[in-house]
Amino acid sequence: MADDLCAALEKLKLASVESAPDGVEGCLDCLLNALANNNAEASVRIQDSGILPLFSALLNQPTPCTPKVANIIAEVAKTLLNCADQEVLLQTGRALGNICYDSHALQAQLISMGVIPTLVKLLGVHSENSALTEMCLIAFGNLAELESSREQFACTGVAEELVGLFRKQVEREKKEVIFEVLAPLAENDVIKLQLVEAGLVECLLDVVDEALGGREEDLAELKTASDLLVLLLLGDESMQKLFEGGQGSVFQRVLSWVPSNSHQLQLAGALAIANFAAHGNCIHMVDSGIVQKLLDLLERHTQEGNVTVQHATLSALRNLAIPEVNKWKMLSAGVADVVLKFLSSEMPPVQFKLLGTLRMLIDTQAEAAEQLGTNVKLVDRLVEWCEAKDHAGVMGESNRLLSALIRHSQSKDVVQAVILGGGVKHMVTMATSEHVIMQNEALVALGLIAALDLDSAVKEFQSTSLVQILHRLLSDECSAPEIKYNSLILTCAVLGSDSLHKEVHGLTFREVVSRLRGHENKTVAHQASLTEQRLTVQS
Repeated sequence: MADDLCAALEKLKLASVESAPDGVEGCLDCLLNALANNNAEASVRIQDSGILPLFSALLNQPTPCTPKVANIIAEVAKTLLNCADQEVLLQTGRALGNICYDSHALQAQLISMGVIPTLVKLLGVHSENSALTEMCLIAFGNLAELESSREQFACTGVAEELVGLFRKQVEREKKEVIFEVLAPLAENDVIKLQLVEAGLVECLLDVVDEALGGREEDLAELKTASDLLVLLLLGDESMQKLFEGGQGSVFQRVLSWVPSNSHQLQLAGALAIANFAAHGNCIHMVDSGIVQKLLDLLERHTQEGNVTVQHATLSALRNLAIPEVNKWKMLSAGVADVVLKFLSSEMPPVQFKLLGTLRMLIDTQAEAAEQLGTNVKLVDRLVEWCEAKDHAGVMGESNRLLSALIRHSQSKDVVQAVILGGGVKHMVTMATSEHVIMQNEALVALGLIAALDLDSAVKEFQSTSLVQILHRLLSDECSAPEIKYNSLILTCAVLGSDSLHKEVHGLTFREVVSRLRGHENKTVAHQASLTEQRLTVQS
């Protein structure tokens, strides 16, 4: 094997990729085999051969040999990372950094070779060597972009090493380098918790306090630190650890950001509350008075306000409104009235969150649904947004809120407001949505429209071909059971109109409905029997 290695090294010195690519590739295979069989000895021979400059040249001209060259360099470097000579370590680390810079394929190779645990160990042993530390951080920054690397990082002590290093730093530039490593790593839930347990949050809070001076560079650091803190709250375990039943000092500090004069802290505070609320802490948070803080913040941004703060605050209110017990408390606090002030917003992200917040608030709340459903300004805006084809999220939420106003109020006044506002056609279109939940919500709303004020809706039903759509939904074998059930209910309801009755009997409804009597879903089968009876009696 040693002779083969020497021969391959000599051949490589004379070979040219352009003139003899096959020969070069064969030599590289020999080197890789030698490294696989006796890494340390082969590594030393390769270093002593003087062949390394050739490898550098090979990397500069991408060829089929490039991955093998990178693999050889990485294997050699891996051996050298165990060297006691700090200068050798530094140069080796830089070589690794050059190999994996901006190349996911080469980064993946290094990760699979187990470079990460070695680098983390190096960082711990040589944390006082600033050049070596910087080299490790640069390598981490390159490797941390890959999801597979985070799984390896999570199995090392990288969190404690990075947080310990961060605590020692006084230079802004060095902190920024660590921030660049922490951000991608913190996207992994396991590492999130490790960073929290290592004390990163307290470090970030200190950075925020120090950065409140108002200088431009301070504001940049304030944003980086607060953004990272919010990211740590996205993990369920890490968030609950910081929440501490609502009594945690971190949670209380975050609350204090909401009334601050810094837009960045207001934003971070609102986002943090939204994250805390999304993980089952909503009831305690509403009882502790958070809603009023958020409403005060929204009021400050009503006219020409900061869009990101508006969006984050509405997100927090929406999440807090999820538990049923919170809805009436928030409605009583005037949340709907404040949210309605943003109806004039032309910013789709704000529109989307506004709609979601109102929809969450009126869920099961009949009185609030009726009050909002008879608000002509709101209904008109919803009908307008139902046509926002450039913003699918806003369009979808507008349809869902329009349907929710009808379903939860079950009010004839709301139905009439929707009919007068031109909303029926959007409910019919929604019934053909690719999303079953939206289809079902639309069919229930249309059933209520037909039951509460069919005469006023007939023209809209005819112009939108509702009867043909119902026939298609009932005939489609792929329709979900709830879609079939509510389509049958709606079919019975439209029979109350002479003109719609004629449309129904002009199609093969009886045959389609008769087949559904044998549907595997007993509720659908029972409703099909009732509908067939109606069709027979009124034929």
